[in-house]
Amino acid sequence: MSDSMDRVPDTISPFERIRRTNDAGAEFWSSRDFAGVLGYTDYRNFEQVVGKARLACFNSGQRVEDHFVDITEMVAIGSGAERPIKTVLLSRYACYLIVQNADPSKEIVALGQTYFAVQTRRQELSDKATEDDRRLLLRDEMKMHNVRLAGTAKAAGVIEPRDYAIFQDHGYRGLYGGLGAKDIHCRKGLRKDQQILDHMGSTELAANLFRATQTEEKLRRDKITGKDLVNRTHFEVGAKVRKTIRELGGTMPESLPVAESIKKIEARKRKQFGRRTAGGKT
Repeated sequence: MSDSMDRVPDTISPFERIRRTNDAGAEFWSSRDFAGVLGYTDYRNFEQVVGKARLACFNSGQRVEDHFVDITEMVAIGSGAERPIKTVLLSRYACYLIVQNADPSKEIVALGQTYFAVQTRRQELSDKATEDDRRLLLRDEMKMHNVRLAGTAKAAGVIEPRDYAIFQDHGYRGLYGGLGAKDIHCRKGLRKDQQILDHMGSTELAANLFRATQTEEKLRRDKITGKDLVNRTHFEVGAKVRKTIRELGGTMPESLPVAESIKKIEARKRKQFGRRTAGGKT
């Protein structure tokens, strides 16, 4: 298979630097490159992680062979000699599953979880969907995960409403470069009665959704308790999502445009549905 390694600046994510494309323009990653970036000096240990990712792929209902392609490569060993080695060509989704199953104590793994989750989410919300559809989907998910995050934070020691507001503010400050909820309201020109999330476009909502889901997961996984530690964790997760956005060359969330109220979109959708129903269409 003919392929090329994309040339990218040093400021780009290390996962983006090892991304390859084949002659048809399809992107993929080499398991050998990926193991090196994740700090697995013994490839046999990395093969165990790939095995777990394959199983996760199968359990998710995906065709494993669409995301994990086994090949044999010839590598130079000196004096013009070569030897065969087994390599797996990985899709972006496969990479996402691998970092979810890799050693969580490695800092680069946490960075990879952020990078591939954000990118995989962008693929799921394909261009076939309208911006309104993407916003509605993400806003609904945000509502659900904020409820779960609140429950997890409460179990970790964030009990009072005031304490939860402070906890939420830490997440915003991490993601928005030090700006809290009041600062974001002011910067975006929103009234006090307007919710920040209701005026986010799909890109900004996706970043906040990942902040919420990863904070909840980390609080549960690491059994973090105590208001100070919980607040710090929310800030750090937000900051890591921000770092990933920067590495991808994206626009910082505080600089994204204010979107039309999600409530207006919901009202339009209800009206459209009513017209279709009245016309006898399903």
